Amino acid sequence: HVQLVESGGGLVQAGGSLRLSCAASGDTICISAMGWYRQAPGKERELVAVVSSAGRTNYSNSAKGRFTISRDNAKSTLYLEMNSLKPDDTAVYYCHADPNPWATTVLCSGQDYWGKGTLVTVSS
Repeated sequence: HVQLVESGGGLVQAGGSLRLSCAASGDTICISAMGWYRQAPGKERELVAVVSSAGRTNYSNSAKGRFTISRDNAKSTLYLEMNSLKPDDTAVYYCHADPNPWATTVLCSGQDYWGKGTLVTVSS
């Protein structure tokens, strides 16, 4: 099994920066691509950025040019560096991991995983 725990959320002024972390533990062989999603009250959960095990990245249009996603496979940790933050970035940010299709061990269920989220609040 895999557990994802986010940290680094908090209150920041518009134009400021924040770095989120997501620590993966347990059977990390069972996961591959990881990403950040966010959800504001009354809005749909949306993809922010994803990164493959090899380090290939993709960003939403709103995140592109402002946010940087990265991962440290040795530490089993995912990061999101957020710069030039706007009030519209205010949301609960969730860490997500896709199953590893090459992991055939009985330890892996083939499911994806979610963290419980960390709140980011950007003030005007």
